Amino acid sequence: QVQLVESGGGLVQAGGSLSLSCAASGRTFDIRTMGWFRQAPGKEREFVAGLRWRGGDPNYADSVKGRFTISRDYAKNTMYLQMNSLKSEDTAVYYCSARLLESNYDYWGQGTQVTVSS
Repeated sequence: QVQLVESGGGLVQAGGSLSLSCAASGRTFDIRTMGWFRQAPGKEREFVAGLRWRGGDPNYADSVKGRFTISRDYAKNTMYLQMNSLKSEDTAVYYCSARLLESNYDYWGQGTQVTVSS
């Protein structure tokens, strides 16, 4: 199993920045991919950004390209999401997710609230 804990959410004005972290523990050696998702009130959870844990180009949702940057510190088992030029439509609960090698099961963190005021 993998345990995921997000941190770094909060309230920010439109145009501002926030950085989220996701600390992984447990079977971190077997992580294949990790990603960030978000869910706004009344909407379905959507993909934001993802990466292969052991390296490779990240991928982003069109809505965040050029504004958000996903990264990871392999030694610290931590993934990050740097969010710049935030918009009110970025308001959501942000979740990190991990998938292990040879598995299609997704592990989820508890989520962290990001609120962007206009």
